[in-house]
Amino acid sequence: MSDSSYYTALPGEGLERQLDPRLSALVEAYPEPALLLNPGGIVLGANAAARAMLGQIRLGAPVSLMLRAPDVLEAVREAGASGAARLVAFNLRVPVERSYEAHILPVRFDREAKSGVPDLVMLVFRDLTQAMRVDQMRADFVANASHELRTPLASVTGFIDTLRGSARDDPAMREKFLNIMSEQARRMSRLIDDLLSLSRIEMNVHRPPEAAIDLVSIVAHVRDSLSPLARDRKVEIALDAPASPVLVRGDRDELIRLIENLVENALKYGANGKRVEIGLRVDSGEGVLSVRDFGPGIAPEHLPRLTERFYRVDVAQSREQGGTGLGLAIVKHIVARHRARLSIESEPGKGAKFSVRFPLSTG
Repeated sequence: MSDSSYYTALPGEGLERQLDPRLSALVEAYPEPALLLNPGGIVLGANAAARAMLGQIRLGAPVSLMLRAPDVLEAVREAGASGAARLVAFNLRVPVERSYEAHILPVRFDREAKSGVPDLVMLVFRDLTQAMRVDQMRADFVANASHELRTPLASVTGFIDTLRGSARDDPAMREKFLNIMSEQARRMSRLIDDLLSLSRIEMNVHRPPEAAIDLVSIVAHVRDSLSPLARDRKVEIALDAPASPVLVRGDRDELIRLIENLVENALKYGANGKRVEIGLRVDSGEGVLSVRDFGPGIAPEHLPRLTERFYRVDVAQSREQGGTGLGLAIVKHIVARHRARLSIESEPGKGAKFSVRFPLSTG
């Protein structure tokens, strides 16, 4: 097959070419992101998966304008010059980090030709993000669970030994230890639930939700569901939200979890302020959610680390309140999956305010 038989120059367009419809159909049918290039790295064809991955693709333009991965571009140059296949692993970090393998495959229409400059170069991407996240999830779960479960397990084991020994015939001590053991078991259960939730969210962080969700109904639902906790702690929950819907692209369950975590933290750690304010407004094309308490506040040195796993400002208070140290880490990852932004404002003695800015849904 000659050069002119698989693409032809477009009038007045210089390097732009029109790919043979048969080759275009083959590239389009490929299930993974794929580009068809000439030996010089000029894009001649692309499928829908490649356009979804890389954004707008201009035929006739160098692939370097669409792909910021130096190792891949160098491998394309080498494959175009020598006709040797290449395999390159690389990451794309915008909007969230994703891991890929790039297969650079020379295409020859002369079956007898085994080397030299190929007729075309096919660039195929394989998304490894999910597989790598699953592996990381398993490793993190084992490491975190083994570390955080060690203390409550040791406590429960010690109480069991005591109940078998000196407290065997002491009803008062037996009841006291059983209550503590029950609380430790609940804490371990909460910890495992939070670790599993965090792992699921992390595994899907590269897949933004597509459903249109009304934040107004969600904040009202969370306020109502946490009203019993607020009454127990003698805290008023005030809600300021518009009457009309505030639609964002989101996962309803994750958004409920995000808002519940923020409000529950405010009720637990800012209870002495006697008031928690939930705000929702529209500002500059974004839905802005805020949760404010009037408690003791947070010292500045703690603010940058609040969303780290198992980071606690006050370890004893956190455990006393039933915290696992994962609530704000879960919030951070839900925010990332929804392409939103989290900010934290606080001064000691003046409470704390957590704000999340969501891009509004346009469809």
